[in-house]
Amino acid sequence: MGNLADITLRALEVLKTVDLILAEDTRTSGFLLKHYAIARPLQSFHNFNEHKVLSTLVQRMEKGEVMALVSDAGTPGISDPGFLLVRAALQAGLKIECLPGPTAFVPALVKSGLPSDRFVFEGFLPHKKGRQTLLKKLATEERTMIFYESPYRLVKTLEQFVEYFGPERRASVSRELTKMFEETVNGTLPDVVAHFQAKEPKGEIVIVVEGLPD
Repeated sequence: MGNLADITLRALEVLKTVDLILAEDTRTSGFLLKHYAIARPLQSFHNFNEHKVLSTLVQRMEKGEVMALVSDAGTPGISDPGFLLVRAALQAGLKIECLPGPTAFVPALVKSGLPSDRFVFEGFLPHKKGRQTLLKKLATEERTMIFYESPYRLVKTLEQFVEYFGPERRASVSRELTKMFEETVNGTLPDVVAHFQAKEPKGEIVIVVEGLPD
């Protein structure tokens, strides 16, 4: 998700009033804040420093500071930093508010045309350890499956899906959702593999795959 207009009015009001904004990437979030003329203190909070700064942030909140956590593209905690901070804050007895907002897999699922009444969100697959074991397990999953993937690994992942799930499975790949070059490709797994073999994928990607047919 990347359209500046996707943010909610409530989120903008909160960002204007908090003591500190925690951002996955301060450059990306800084651009958003500048666009909406919001001038609040900004601090980085990401996978590489969250363990280091966690206790300090909780202590500051215990003293009364109000903080907002934002991610680069989507909802914090959903394949983005946030889970550890929320858990630590709850353990400290602090109040948590979660503001509804954009999450890439929801529009990707809706646009896929695949069953959306029951689905499983897997996020990013393991790169190495446990990857094959998980794919074997998911081969018998009856619910619609949703994955995140980088453009560099997309074709390899789709080829593995053909191998483990079979060539008849339907799939949908959405990239750059809510941005200028948004694209969704629907078809069988071999169809989408062929598309992205011929056209190099770019941007943030969501893969939706049909569950095991009855």
